[in-house]
Amino acid sequence: MHVFYFEKLLVWQNARNVTKDIYLVTRKFSVDEKFGLVSQLRRAIASVASNVAEGMSRSTNKDRLRMINISYSSAIEVINFLILSLDLGFITEEEYRELRQKIELITNQLQSLGKKLKE
Repeated sequence: MHVFYFEKLLVWQNARNVTKDIYLVTRKFSVDEKFGLVSQLRRAIASVASNVAEGMSRSTNKDRLRMINISYSSAIEVINFLILSLDLGFITEEEYRELRQKIELITNQLQSLGKKLKE
């Protein structure tokens, strides 16, 4: 099986793993949130890895950088939803800190990738 370039990127691998983590933690959210916070949080985190993958398929660095910026914005959106989830008592402080650290690592990796694409 062919391995695409994006699959080799540590940032994509990390985003893929955090996506799984987010899906697992949101299973315990209130049923009332299924089409609210759960849906938005899951879509935002899935967007991080998806936009990295899509970006690496683009033919110019300008287009790649645009998708990396979108991915970064989605990661920031995830942080916002995690804060809200903590405030509403849907996740524990420990879960929040663990997920937040993972997302912050991804945002740092996205910023580094963006800098490389600008060169």
